Amino acid sequence: MKRATIKDLSKFLSLSTSTISRALLNDKNVNFETRQRVLDAADQLGYKPNLTALNLKSGKSKTIGIVVPEMVTPFSAKVLEGIQNVLYPLGYRLVITQCDENPLIERENLELLEGFDVDGIIINVCHETFNNDIYRRIMGQGIPLVFFDRIPDKALDVSKVIVDDYIKTSLMVEHLVETGRKRIAYIMGPPTIRNVRERFNGYKRIVDKYGIFDERLITQTEGMTFNDGRNAIQQLLDKKVEFDSVFAFSDTLAIGAMNFLLEKSLRIPGDVAVASFSGTELSTMVYPQLTSVQQPLTKMGEIAAELILEKIKDNSTPSKTVSLDALLVFRTSTL
Repeated sequence: MKRATIKDLSKFLSLSTSTISRALLNDKNVNFETRQRVLDAADQLGYKPNLTALNLKSGKSKTIGIVVPEMVTPFSAKVLEGIQNVLYPLGYRLVITQCDENPLIERENLELLEGFDVDGIIINVCHETFNNDIYRRIMGQGIPLVFFDRIPDKALDVSKVIVDDYIKTSLMVEHLVETGRKRIAYIMGPPTIRNVRERFNGYKRIVDKYGIFDERLITQTEGMTFNDGRNAIQQLLDKKVEFDSVFAFSDTLAIGAMNFLLEKSLRIPGDVAVASFSGTELSTMVYPQLTSVQQPLTKMGEIAAELILEKIKDNSTPSKTVSLDALLVFRTSTL
């Protein structure tokens, strides 16, 4: 069946195409009765607006680009839920891309969104500095960027939504000390992620405080997968480094470590306590359930969406950094 057009509505209602267009755009100069007639006829004929044409008239695409490192865990999905809560009721739609923790793919995704002429981009980076040049170029073209969770280096003047990685990590490591742990291994994650250093500094603050720092307990991973967490623990065991607890940069790394420990018949938390940062639903889907720093992911998405709307409305608006609180949730992996 041929798609109904504004001309079809015009003929059906004996109204001008300009009146039809204004009615569909909810123009206040078209009276209520006429607008209602147009909407009823559009429904009856199955008319769907040409969004591209409408956007050309408004000068906005009503589209926001999203760039995330991965979609394997619930982390990005919960943030996206928050973004949708704010943007969908306003008529915005999302173009979602993921880069599999690869900055080259992230770059391609950014160039793709740039070509789509999106109104703004919300991004969680996979590398602190690799794509700074393209961030600058896109912003120089008037397309605002808002960063959440993982952020670029301080040289970029951008709006961002974060939690206090340093303080929350300190509190979680202190919890491990308070439960009697003195050999706390730290699975750091890749060094190209800014949060990795922030969380390491929080970890080191506490182990230094209690005089229990041992460099051999720190492992740096190349990636963020379950297998990376597994390999990190295997390295410690192969080197015969003694440890009674593990703090991991993310849920995925922690769960990979837990799986390997359990395969080796080590009891959690009896032999080794395990805690992590992120606090996605994965924390409650494993046994024993995982103690974690639980970030307000949906709220993070909502704030990121509000910040991008501010920039779309006025790109000269000063950039903001919004720091959200995170909860320490103690579960059976440490208790």
